[in-house]
Amino acid sequence: MKSPLVLLVVVLTAFSLYTLGVVVNHGYTGFLVLAASEPWGGQMFVDLVIALTLFLIWMLRDARQQGITPWLYVALLLTTGSIGALAYLVHRTARSSGAGAVAAS
Repeated sequence: MKSPLVLLVVVLTAFSLYTLGVVVNHGYTGFLVLAASEPWGGQMFVDLVIALTLFLIWMLRDARQQGITPWLYVALLLTTGSIGALAYLVHRTARSSGAGAVAAS
């Protein structure tokens, strides 16, 4: 496994575990309370929506060019945000580095 792929897997795993803990303790939609009650929470929510929308547009184009079926990652992006984006980057990086072929054998 090459270092960019290792880094992506570490970030995806750590962020997913952190997110799971937050969801367990505060609920899946707990961020909406913060976004509605604090101006900075609202700003961060809008910023996240803009960034994920730009990533989604890029991902759909990139997936077509890379020959990757994007629909699992679209669903993950829409339901888990950055976790879906990171998962796509892990898949794309593993595929381009040939790590998928090594892992499959």
